[in-house]
Amino acid sequence: MEQRITLITLGVSDLARAKGFYEALGWRGQEVEETVFFQAGGLGLILWGRDKLAKDCGLEPGPAGGFSGIALAHNVRSDAEVDALLAAVERAGGTITKPAAVNAIGFYSGAFVDPDGHAWEIAHNPGIPLAEDGSITLPDFRSL
Repeated sequence: MEQRITLITLGVSDLARAKGFYEALGWRGQEVEETVFFQAGGLGLILWGRDKLAKDCGLEPGPAGGFSGIALAHNVRSDAEVDALLAAVERAGGTITKPAAVNAIGFYSGAFVDPDGHAWEIAHNPGIPLAEDGSITLPDFRSL
C-alpha cells in the first residue's frame, strides 16, 4: 500500500445540512447522486449518508455524535486565522469543543465538531509550515 490518502468520506445524517455547513465555511463542491464531493488540496472530502457509508464498509450503522477516534486537521498561517475560522464555524452551526489557545505542545489551536459530530482541529503550527498551495511536508522530527 502506498503511503497516501486519496479520499476522506464523512457519514452524515442530513446531506443538505452538512453541505450547507461546509459551504458556509467557503468550501465549494459538487453534488452527484446524494453524495457531495469537495476537492481539498490533493485529496477529496466526501459527504455521504451515514447509513449508506456504514453499509458500503460492511458495518452496522452506529449512533452519531460520539467521538469516533478520528480528528481531521486544518492548518492555517496565523493565530488570527485560527480565531477567525473558529468564529465562522460557530456562525455556520458547528460546535466549538476546545477554544483556541496555545496547546501543551506549544502551538495555537482550537477544535470543533461539525453538525454530525465529526471532530476538526484548527491550528497554526509554525513547526509545520504551509506551502503556498496549502500543502505540508512533515519535518524530520528526529532532528528537532
